[in-house]
Amino acid sequence: MNPYHSKSETLLRKERFMKNRMSLVLILAVSSVGAFAQAQGIKDKGSQIAERMHAVENGLVEFRPGAPTPDAQPPKLWTLADRMAVNKVPGVSIAVIDGNAIEWAKGYGVLKAGGSAAVTPKSFFEAASTSKAITAVLVMHFVEKGRLRLDEDVNVYLKSWKLPENEWTKEKKVTLRVLLTHQSGLPATNFPNDEKIGKPTLLQVLKGEIPAQNKPAVVESIPGSRWKYSNIGYVVIQQILEDVAGKPFEQIAQEVLFRPLGMASSTFIYPLKRDLRSNEAVPHDNQGKPCEPEMPGGALAQGGLMTTPSDLARFAIELIRAYQGKPDQILFQQTVRRMFQKELDLDPRMFGFPLEEGLGVFLQGSGKDFSFLHPGGNDPGATSWLVGYPELGTGAVIMTNGAKGDLLSLEILPALAKTYGWPPAR
Repeated sequence: MNPYHSKSETLLRKERFMKNRMSLVLILAVSSVGAFAQAQGIKDKGSQIAERMHAVENGLVEFRPGAPTPDAQPPKLWTLADRMAVNKVPGVSIAVIDGNAIEWAKGYGVLKAGGSAAVTPKSFFEAASTSKAITAVLVMHFVEKGRLRLDEDVNVYLKSWKLPENEWTKEKKVTLRVLLTHQSGLPATNFPNDEKIGKPTLLQVLKGEIPAQNKPAVVESIPGSRWKYSNIGYVVIQQILEDVAGKPFEQIAQEVLFRPLGMASSTFIYPLKRDLRSNEAVPHDNQGKPCEPEMPGGALAQGGLMTTPSDLARFAIELIRAYQGKPDQILFQQTVRRMFQKELDLDPRMFGFPLEEGLGVFLQGSGKDFSFLHPGGNDPGATSWLVGYPELGTGAVIMTNGAKGDLLSLEILPALAKTYGWPPAR
Protein backbone atom coordinates (compact mmCIF):
# COMPACT_ATOMS: atom_id res chain seq x y z
CA MET A 1 0.00 0.00 0.00
CA ASN A 2 1.38 3.31 -0.98
CA PRO A 3 1.67 5.75 1.91
CA TYR A 4 2.06 8.97 -0.05
CA HIS A 5 -0.16 8.91 -3.11
CA SER A 6 -0.95 12.41 -4.23
CA LYS A 7 -4.45 11.36 -5.35
CA SER A 8 -6.96 9.29 -3.38
CA GLU A 9 -7.97 7.28 -6.44
CA THR A 10 -4.39 6.12 -6.78
CA LEU A 11 -4.61 4.65 -3.28
CA LEU A 12 -7.65 2.65 -4.31
CA ARG A 13 -5.78 1.47 -7.41
CA LYS A 14 -2.91 0.30 -5.26
CA GLU A 15 -5.28 -1.51 -2.92
CA ARG A 16 -6.82 -3.37 -5.85
CA PHE A 17 -3.37 -4.22 -7.15
CA MET A 18 -2.49 -5.80 -3.79
CA LYS A 19 -4.56 -8.80 -4.86
CA ASN A 20 -2.18 -9.47 -7.74
CA ARG A 21 0.94 -8.32 -5.96
CA MET A 22 0.42 -10.46 -2.85
CA SER A 23 -0.91 -13.57 -4.57
CA LEU A 24 2.61 -14.77 -5.26
CA VAL A 25 3.45 -14.79 -1.57
CA LEU A 26 2.23 -18.36 -1.75
CA ILE A 27 5.22 -19.42 -3.84
CA LEU A 28 7.69 -18.39 -1.18
CA ALA A 29 7.22 -21.22 1.32
CA VAL A 30 10.84 -22.16 1.22
CA SER A 31 13.16 -24.96 2.28
CA SER A 32 16.37 -24.05 4.05
CA VAL A 33 19.46 -25.48 2.45
CA GLY A 34 21.25 -25.58 5.80
CA ALA A 35 24.36 -23.94 7.17
CA PHE A 36 27.22 -22.58 5.13
CA ALA A 37 29.90 -24.98 3.96
CA GLN A 38 32.96 -25.71 6.08
CA ALA A 39 36.18 -23.83 5.28
CA GLN A 40 37.31 -26.36 2.72
CA GLY A 41 34.04 -25.97 0.85
CA ILE A 42 33.93 -22.19 0.62
CA LYS A 43 34.91 -22.19 -3.05
CA ASP A 44 32.13 -24.65 -3.89
CA LYS A 45 29.64 -22.58 -1.92
CA GLY A 46 30.73 -19.47 -3.80
CA SER A 47 30.22 -21.25 -7.11
CA GLN A 48 26.79 -22.42 -5.98
CA ILE A 49 25.73 -18.90 -5.06
CA ALA A 50 27.00 -17.58 -8.40
CA GLU A 51 24.98 -20.25 -10.20
CA ARG A 52 21.86 -19.34 -8.24
CA MET A 53 22.27 -15.66 -9.02
CA HIS A 54 22.72 -16.47 -12.70
CA ALA A 55 19.62 -18.67 -12.67
CA VAL A 56 17.51 -15.92 -11.09
CA GLU A 57 18.83 -13.28 -13.48
CA ASN A 58 17.97 -15.45 -16.48
CA GLY A 59 14.83 -17.20 -15.26
CA LEU A 60 12.05 -14.60 -15.21
CA VAL A 61 8.60 -15.37 -16.59
CA GLU A 62 6.29 -12.58 -17.74
CA PHE A 63 3.64 -11.79 -15.15
CA ARG A 64 0.16 -11.24 -16.55
CA PRO A 65 -2.44 -10.38 -13.89
CA GLY A 66 -5.36 -12.77 -14.12
CA ALA A 67 -3.85 -14.83 -16.95
CA PRO A 68 -3.85 -18.62 -16.45
CA THR A 69 -0.54 -20.46 -16.44
CA PRO A 70 -0.14 -22.28 -19.77
CA ASP A 71 0.13 -26.08 -19.45
CA ALA A 72 1.00 -27.01 -23.01
CA GLN A 73 4.61 -25.90 -22.98
CA PRO A 74 7.17 -24.35 -20.63
CA PRO A 75 6.86 -20.57 -20.41
CA LYS A 76 9.39 -18.39 -22.14
CA LEU A 77 12.25 -17.31 -19.87
CA TRP A 78 13.48 -13.73 -19.86
CA THR A 79 16.52 -12.06 -18.37
CA LEU A 80 16.12 -9.59 -15.54
CA ALA A 81 17.55 -6.89 -17.81
CA ASP A 82 14.88 -7.67 -20.42
CA ARG A 83 12.04 -7.39 -17.92
CA MET A 84 13.45 -4.20 -16.41
CA ALA A 85 13.37 -2.68 -19.89
CA VAL A 86 9.82 -3.87 -20.61
CA ASN A 87 8.51 -2.59 -17.27
CA LYS A 88 10.52 0.65 -17.59
CA VAL A 89 12.22 0.09 -14.23
CA PRO A 90 15.74 1.60 -14.35
CA GLY A 91 17.05 0.10 -11.12
CA VAL A 92 16.57 -2.95 -8.89
CA SER A 93 18.29 -4.12 -5.72
CA ILE A 94 17.87 -7.60 -4.24
CA ALA A 95 19.00 -9.31 -1.04
CA VAL A 96 18.39 -13.01 -0.40
CA ILE A 97 18.36 -14.58 3.07
CA ASP A 98 19.25 -18.23 3.60
CA GLY A 99 20.48 -20.04 6.69
CA ASN A 100 19.64 -17.00 8.88
CA ALA A 101 22.13 -14.90 6.91
CA ILE A 102 22.32 -12.77 3.78
CA GLU A 103 23.41 -15.23 1.10
CA TRP A 104 23.79 -12.60 -1.61
CA ALA A 105 22.89 -9.02 -2.43
CA LYS A 106 23.20 -7.33 -5.79
CA GLY A 107 22.15 -4.18 -7.62
CA TYR A 108 21.01 -3.94 -11.25
CA GLY A 109 20.57 -1.02 -13.60
CA VAL A 110 21.02 2.65 -12.80
CA LEU A 111 19.95 5.09 -10.12
CA LYS A 112 18.46 7.46 -12.70
CA ALA A 113 17.40 6.84 -16.29
CA GLY A 114 19.88 8.36 -18.70
CA GLY A 115 22.60 8.44 -16.08
CA SER A 116 25.64 6.27 -15.57
CA ALA A 117 25.58 5.82 -11.78
CA ALA A 118 24.93 2.12 -11.22
CA VAL A 119 22.71 0.59 -8.55
CA THR A 120 24.80 -1.25 -5.97
CA PRO A 121 23.83 -3.15 -2.79
CA LYS A 122 24.62 0.10 -0.93
CA SER A 123 22.23 2.29 -2.95
CA PHE A 124 19.40 3.94 -1.02
CA PHE A 125 15.80 3.12 -1.95
CA GLU A 126 12.42 4.21 -0.55
CA ALA A 127 11.01 1.48 1.70
CA ALA A 128 7.49 2.98 1.47
CA SER A 129 4.97 1.02 3.56
CA THR A 130 7.52 -1.63 4.44
CA SER A 131 8.47 1.05 7.00
CA LYS A 132 5.40 -0.02 8.98
CA ALA A 133 7.15 -3.25 10.01
CA ILE A 134 9.96 -1.14 11.49
CA THR A 135 7.40 0.99 13.35
CA ALA A 136 5.68 -2.11 14.71
CA VAL A 137 8.94 -3.44 16.16
CA LEU A 138 9.59 -0.06 17.83
CA VAL A 139 6.15 -0.28 19.44
CA MET A 140 6.81 -3.83 20.67
CA HIS A 141 10.15 -2.70 22.10
CA PHE A 142 8.35 -0.19 24.33
CA VAL A 143 5.64 -2.73 25.15
CA GLU A 144 8.36 -5.13 26.25
CA LYS A 145 9.89 -2.39 28.43
CA GLY A 146 6.51 -1.80 30.08
CA ARG A 147 6.23 1.74 28.75
CA LEU A 148 3.32 1.00 26.41
CA ARG A 149 0.34 -1.34 26.56
CA LEU A 150 -1.34 -2.66 23.45
CA ASP A 151 -4.89 -2.31 24.76
CA GLU A 152 -4.69 1.07 26.53
CA ASP A 153 -6.49 4.16 25.24
CA VAL A 154 -3.80 5.91 23.19
CA ASN A 155 -4.79 9.30 24.62
CA VAL A 156 -3.19 8.13 27.87
CA TYR A 157 0.19 8.32 26.07
CA LEU A 158 -0.39 11.30 23.78
CA LYS A 159 0.87 14.62 25.15
CA SER A 160 1.57 16.93 22.18
CA TRP A 161 -1.86 16.25 20.67
CA LYS A 162 -4.91 14.19 21.54
CA LEU A 163 -6.92 11.96 19.24
CA PRO A 164 -10.32 13.70 19.03
CA GLU A 165 -13.16 12.00 20.87
CA ASN A 166 -16.42 11.63 18.93
CA GLU A 167 -19.50 9.44 18.62
CA TRP A 168 -17.42 6.51 17.37
CA THR A 169 -15.07 6.47 20.38
CA LYS A 170 -17.73 6.62 23.12
CA GLU A 171 -17.87 2.86 23.73
CA LYS A 172 -14.52 1.72 22.37
CA LYS A 173 -11.25 3.60 22.42
CA VAL A 174 -8.41 3.60 19.92
CA THR A 175 -5.53 1.42 21.12
CA LEU A 176 -2.12 0.50 19.75
CA ARG A 177 -3.48 -2.93 18.85
CA VAL A 178 -6.14 -1.51 16.52
CA LEU A 179 -3.68 1.02 15.10
CA LEU A 180 -1.12 -1.67 14.28
CA THR A 181 -3.77 -3.89 12.68
CA HIS A 182 -5.61 -1.22 10.66
CA GLN A 183 -8.78 -1.47 12.75
CA SER A 184 -8.67 1.99 14.30
CA GLY A 185 -11.46 3.49 12.23
CA LEU A 186 -9.11 6.22 11.02
CA PRO A 187 -9.24 7.25 7.34
CA ALA A 188 -7.24 5.60 4.57
CA THR A 189 -5.55 8.82 3.58
CA ASN A 190 -2.29 9.69 1.92
CA PHE A 191 -0.33 12.88 2.43
CA PRO A 192 -0.48 15.49 -0.32
CA ASN A 193 0.73 18.93 0.67
CA ASP A 194 1.01 22.45 -0.70
CA GLU A 195 4.56 22.47 -2.06
CA LYS A 196 4.48 26.26 -2.37
CA ILE A 197 4.26 26.56 1.40
CA GLY A 198 6.53 23.67 2.32
CA LYS A 199 6.45 20.29 4.06
CA PRO A 200 3.96 19.93 6.93
CA THR A 201 4.98 19.10 10.46
CA LEU A 202 3.80 15.95 12.22
CA LEU A 203 1.09 17.88 14.07
CA GLN A 204 -0.10 19.57 10.88
CA VAL A 205 -0.51 16.15 9.27
CA LEU A 206 -2.43 14.81 12.27
CA LYS A 207 -4.72 17.85 12.23
CA GLY A 208 -4.98 18.02 8.44
CA GLU A 209 -3.85 21.65 8.50
CA ILE A 210 -2.10 23.59 5.71
CA PRO A 211 0.36 22.88 4.21
CA ALA A 212 -0.92 19.33 4.79
CA GLN A 213 -3.87 18.47 2.55
CA ASN A 214 -4.76 15.06 3.98
CA LYS A 215 -7.77 14.05 6.01
CA PRO A 216 -7.18 14.70 9.72
CA ALA A 217 -6.74 11.86 12.20
CA VAL A 218 -10.39 11.65 13.21
CA VAL A 219 -12.08 8.29 13.81
CA GLU A 220 -14.78 7.48 11.22
CA SER A 221 -16.08 4.14 12.54
CA ILE A 222 -16.11 2.14 15.78
CA PRO A 223 -12.54 1.10 16.65
CA GLY A 224 -12.04 -2.63 16.17
CA SER A 225 -15.21 -3.07 14.11
CA ARG A 226 -13.59 -3.49 10.69
CA TRP A 227 -10.29 -3.61 8.82
CA LYS A 228 -9.40 -0.55 6.77
CA TYR A 229 -5.82 0.13 5.71
CA SER A 230 -4.84 3.42 7.34
CA ASN A 231 -1.59 5.27 6.79
CA ILE A 232 -2.50 8.01 9.21
CA GLY A 233 -3.01 5.39 11.91
CA TYR A 234 0.74 4.84 11.83
CA VAL A 235 1.31 8.60 12.01
CA VAL A 236 -0.62 8.51 15.28
CA ILE A 237 1.75 5.74 16.42
CA GLN A 238 4.69 7.98 15.55
CA GLN A 239 3.32 10.73 17.80
CA ILE A 240 2.79 8.21 20.62
CA LEU A 241 6.39 7.00 20.37
CA GLU A 242 7.77 10.54 20.30
CA ASP A 243 5.69 11.60 23.31
CA VAL A 244 6.58 8.52 25.37
CA ALA A 245 10.29 8.53 24.49
CA GLY A 246 10.65 12.31 24.47
CA LYS A 247 12.69 12.04 21.26
CA PRO A 248 12.15 12.44 17.50
CA PHE A 249 10.98 9.30 15.73
CA GLU A 250 14.13 9.04 13.61
CA GLN A 251 16.30 9.13 16.76
CA ILE A 252 14.23 6.39 18.38
CA ALA A 253 14.68 4.18 15.30
CA GLN A 254 18.44 4.81 15.28
CA GLU A 255 18.90 3.99 18.95
CA VAL A 256 16.56 1.00 19.19
CA LEU A 257 17.08 -0.67 15.81
CA PHE A 258 19.51 0.73 13.29
CA ARG A 259 22.64 0.99 15.43
CA PRO A 260 22.26 -2.30 17.32
CA LEU A 261 21.56 -4.22 14.09
CA GLY A 262 24.29 -2.55 12.04
CA MET A 263 21.72 -0.97 9.70
CA ALA A 264 24.15 1.81 8.76
CA SER A 265 22.32 2.58 5.50
CA SER A 266 18.90 3.17 7.08
CA THR A 267 17.43 6.54 8.01
CA PHE A 268 14.13 8.36 8.44
CA ILE A 269 15.87 11.68 7.79
CA TYR A 270 15.14 13.09 4.34
CA PRO A 271 16.61 14.59 2.22
CA LEU A 272 19.61 12.35 2.70
CA LYS A 273 22.85 13.87 3.87
CA ARG A 274 24.71 15.57 1.06
CA ASP A 275 27.43 12.92 0.81
CA LEU A 276 24.81 10.18 0.38
CA ARG A 277 22.56 11.77 -2.25
CA SER A 278 24.69 10.62 -5.17
CA ASN A 279 23.77 7.04 -4.20
CA GLU A 280 20.00 7.59 -3.98
CA ALA A 281 17.69 5.75 -6.37
CA VAL A 282 15.51 8.32 -8.12
CA PRO A 283 11.80 7.38 -8.55
CA HIS A 284 10.46 6.88 -12.08
CA ASP A 285 6.91 6.95 -13.41
CA ASN A 286 5.12 4.33 -15.53
CA GLN A 287 6.97 5.53 -18.62
CA GLY A 288 10.35 5.25 -16.94
CA LYS A 289 10.82 9.02 -16.65
CA PRO A 290 12.69 10.28 -13.58
CA CYS A 291 10.65 12.31 -11.10
CA GLU A 292 11.25 14.30 -7.96
CA PRO A 293 10.70 12.19 -4.82
CA GLU A 294 7.43 12.85 -3.00
CA MET A 295 8.72 12.01 0.45
CA PRO A 296 6.66 13.31 3.39
CA GLY A 297 7.40 16.04 5.86
CA GLY A 298 6.92 15.26 9.53
CA ALA A 299 4.96 12.04 8.98
CA LEU A 300 7.47 9.18 8.79
CA ALA A 301 6.29 6.03 10.55
CA GLN A 302 3.87 5.00 7.80
CA GLY A 303 6.47 5.02 5.01
CA GLY A 304 9.39 7.43 5.34
CA LEU A 305 12.31 5.00 5.55
CA MET A 306 15.29 5.25 3.20
CA THR A 307 17.31 2.04 3.24
CA THR A 308 18.84 -0.85 1.31
CA PRO A 309 17.64 -4.43 0.80
CA SER A 310 20.63 -5.64 2.83
CA ASP A 311 19.63 -3.51 5.80
CA LEU A 312 16.01 -4.68 5.59
CA ALA A 313 17.34 -8.23 5.37
CA ARG A 314 19.31 -7.64 8.60
CA PHE A 315 16.08 -6.47 10.20
CA ALA A 316 14.22 -9.56 8.96
CA ILE A 317 17.02 -11.85 10.16
CA GLU A 318 16.78 -10.36 13.66
CA LEU A 319 13.05 -11.17 13.76
CA ILE A 320 13.68 -14.66 12.39
CA ARG A 321 16.40 -15.40 14.94
CA ALA A 322 14.32 -14.07 17.83
CA TYR A 323 11.36 -16.16 16.68
CA GLN A 324 13.61 -19.23 16.70
CA GLY A 325 14.83 -18.47 20.22
CA LYS A 326 18.35 -17.61 19.10
CA PRO A 327 20.30 -14.88 20.97
CA ASP A 328 18.39 -11.66 20.26
CA GLN A 329 19.29 -7.97 20.37
CA ILE A 330 15.95 -6.22 20.06
CA LEU A 331 12.98 -8.34 21.13
CA PHE A 332 12.49 -11.51 23.15
CA GLN A 333 11.18 -14.64 21.47
CA GLN A 334 7.76 -14.33 23.10
CA THR A 335 7.44 -10.73 21.89
CA VAL A 336 8.19 -11.58 18.26
CA ARG A 337 5.84 -14.54 18.39
CA ARG A 338 3.20 -12.21 19.77
CA MET A 339 3.73 -9.97 16.75
CA PHE A 340 3.28 -12.97 14.49
CA GLN A 341 0.06 -14.19 16.11
CA LYS A 342 -3.08 -13.77 14.03
CA GLU A 343 -5.13 -10.79 15.09
CA LEU A 344 -7.77 -11.28 12.42
CA ASP A 345 -8.45 -13.01 9.13
CA LEU A 346 -8.62 -10.68 6.16
CA ASP A 347 -11.40 -11.12 3.62
CA PRO A 348 -9.96 -13.47 0.96
CA ARG A 349 -11.90 -11.56 -1.68
CA MET A 350 -9.61 -8.58 -1.11
CA PHE A 351 -6.45 -10.42 -2.13
CA GLY A 352 -7.68 -13.59 -3.83
CA PHE A 353 -6.52 -15.94 -1.06
CA PRO A 354 -6.59 -16.20 2.75
CA LEU A 355 -4.31 -13.75 4.51
CA GLU A 356 -3.97 -12.79 8.15
CA GLU A 357 -3.09 -9.59 9.96
CA GLY A 358 -0.48 -9.66 12.70
CA LEU A 359 0.84 -6.73 14.74
CA GLY A 360 2.27 -4.52 12.00
CA VAL A 361 2.88 -7.31 9.50
CA PHE A 362 0.87 -9.54 7.20
CA LEU A 363 0.94 -13.29 7.86
CA GLN A 364 0.47 -16.26 5.56
CA GLY A 365 0.77 -20.04 5.78
CA SER A 366 1.52 -22.30 8.72
CA GLY A 367 4.22 -24.63 9.97
CA LYS A 368 7.37 -24.49 7.86
CA ASP A 369 5.45 -22.51 5.24
CA PHE A 370 4.63 -19.68 7.68
CA SER A 371 5.78 -16.24 6.54
CA PHE A 372 5.61 -12.63 7.65
CA LEU A 373 5.70 -9.90 5.02
CA HIS A 374 5.12 -6.28 4.18
CA PRO A 375 5.09 -4.69 0.69
CA GLY A 376 5.27 -1.01 -0.05
CA GLY A 377 4.90 1.44 -2.91
CA ASN A 378 5.45 5.20 -3.19
CA ASP A 379 4.36 7.66 -5.83
CA PRO A 380 5.73 8.71 -8.23
CA GLY A 381 7.59 5.40 -8.60
CA ALA A 382 9.30 3.26 -5.96
CA THR A 383 8.44 -0.20 -4.63
CA SER A 384 9.59 -2.45 -1.82
CA TRP A 385 8.92 -6.00 -0.75
CA LEU A 386 10.05 -7.88 2.39
CA VAL A 387 9.21 -11.49 3.20
CA GLY A 388 10.68 -13.78 5.84
CA TYR A 389 10.17 -17.42 6.85
CA PRO A 390 10.96 -17.82 10.57
CA GLU A 391 10.83 -21.63 10.63
CA LEU A 392 13.24 -21.87 7.72
CA GLY A 393 15.60 -18.97 8.26
CA THR A 394 15.11 -17.65 4.77
CA GLY A 395 13.48 -14.81 2.84
CA ALA A 396 14.08 -12.00 0.39
CA VAL A 397 13.95 -8.22 -0.04
CA ILE A 398 13.39 -6.55 -3.42
CA MET A 399 13.43 -2.78 -3.97
CA THR A 400 12.97 -0.84 -7.21
CA ASN A 401 12.94 2.77 -8.44
CA GLY A 402 10.10 2.33 -10.93
CA ALA A 403 6.31 2.66 -10.77
CA LYS A 404 6.00 -0.76 -12.42
CA GLY A 405 8.35 -2.31 -9.90
CA ASP A 406 5.39 -4.26 -8.53
CA LEU A 407 5.07 -6.21 -11.77
CA LEU A 408 8.80 -6.79 -11.94
CA SER A 409 8.92 -8.06 -8.35
CA LEU A 410 6.18 -10.55 -9.19
CA GLU A 411 8.53 -11.92 -11.84
CA ILE A 412 11.62 -11.96 -9.65
CA LEU A 413 9.94 -13.82 -6.78
CA PRO A 414 9.01 -16.88 -8.87
CA ALA A 415 12.54 -16.95 -10.30
CA LEU A 416 13.91 -17.04 -6.75
CA ALA A 417 11.42 -19.74 -5.83
CA LYS A 418 12.37 -21.93 -8.77
CA THR A 419 16.09 -21.44 -8.27
CA TYR A 420 16.03 -22.26 -4.57
CA GLY A 421 13.61 -25.14 -4.93
CA TRP A 422 10.86 -23.41 -3.02
CA PRO A 423 7.40 -25.03 -3.33
CA PRO A 424 5.07 -23.68 -6.04
CA ALA A 425 1.86 -21.77 -5.34
CA ARG A 426 -0.86 -23.77 -3.66
